[in-house]
Amino acid sequence: MSTEEDKSAIKRSYGQYCGLARALDVVGNRWSLLIVRELLGGPARYGKLQAGLPGISTNLLAERLRELEQSGVVQRQLDTDSNAIAYTLTAWGRELRGAVTALVNWSTPLMIAGPRGDSFQPHWLVVALESLMEGKRIEVPATIGFEVDGMNLAVRVDETGARVALEVDVQPETVLRAEPMVVLGLASGMLTTDQAIAAGELRGESQDLAAIFGP
Repeated sequence: MSTEEDKSAIKRSYGQYCGLARALDVVGNRWSLLIVRELLGGPARYGKLQAGLPGISTNLLAERLRELEQSGVVQRQLDTDSNAIAYTLTAWGRELRGAVTALVNWSTPLMIAGPRGDSFQPHWLVVALESLMEGKRIEVPATIGFEVDGMNLAVRVDETGARVALEVDVQPETVLRAEPMVVLGLASGMLTTDQAIAAGELRGESQDLAAIFGP
């Protein structure tokens, strides 16, 4: 590493022998954890990553990916469908799911105000819902769907936990079409199922929704 690169690395570091500080040295830069969010859903090519991160410049995305790759959080692999390069989280990088889950749950009071002009992409709900529903289990399996901004998600909960799938081929029998803040409010417990139904458009049976999100 050159002297100039040494100076850059020192500048980015908190220089503290503390687990939190060292973790922030790696993923505390702007956009880094949002890149992790995108890759928690699986490998993605550069163009897909940029499309999922509105507001990031091409140069900055390339820089952040390079930093995460050098730190061992991200690695490259061959996309078998296109023979192009895709980015994916390493096994160590995937361990950041717990940190992302904690931050999503912590953010609930910040989300009450709604988008307020912020950009939104429906696929972000996958990580959000899985985070907000962590630990949710029911003995009798249930599946419901959400339609948000024209995109479909399916939420299935059973005795092993909750799973969220995007753009499923076959929609569940019960689907709630709603704004993202309604879906997030329901998953976080800020809204009851009756309130969510009143704020959206339900196709199917309300008891299916209650089976997953009821008390």
